[in-house]
Amino acid sequence: MSVTRLQSHLQRYGVYGSVRLLVQWLMTRLCFYPARLIRFPIYIRGRSAIKWGQGFTTGVGVRLDALGTANNQIVFGDRVQLNDYVHIGAIEKILIGDDVLIASRVFISDHNHGCYSGDAEHSSPEQLPDKRVLVARPVTIGHRVWIGENASILPGVTIGDGAIIGAGSVVTANVNANTIVVGNPARVIKVFDPLQQCWL
Repeated sequence: MSVTRLQSHLQRYGVYGSVRLLVQWLMTRLCFYPARLIRFPIYIRGRSAIKWGQGFTTGVGVRLDALGTANNQIVFGDRVQLNDYVHIGAIEKILIGDDVLIASRVFISDHNHGCYSGDAEHSSPEQLPDKRVLVARPVTIGHRVWIGENASILPGVTIGDGAIIGAGSVVTANVNANTIVVGNPARVIKVFDPLQQCWL
């Protein structure tokens, strides 16, 4: 590391923060290759079913649960960044593309306790929630997606490339590429016009 870069780290993080960052960087290299930086603590279940790409980065308190039986239940593309306390849970498949930025306290899940729609037998409210059948539908998040703080991405959702999910949004339906959605349930507020090079 160059002297200039070391001075920059000391200025930005202080001595204690810089030492802690160095330890986390070394642990990442030893335990999480090819990730860029894993900030601890991190909580992982089903690690063998999780695949991360080059440059994968996390904040603190990230929770990744791959609870099914298949391989590659959670797949991260290259240069994905998860900020603090992101929770991703999969029993079937969650695919996250390249260059995705996910803010803090985001929840992404491909499954639900019980069936409440569709043709399958519906779950009874008399049954204990944790005893209800787990119902899964894959989640796909495209490239260059930005997901704001406290958003939730629910089962069966596909988010197109370049989309933006506003803070606090609950995404229950597919989101087209180059679209901004906000709210609960999330709705479209803007779409990028490539001819005018602006959001309309």
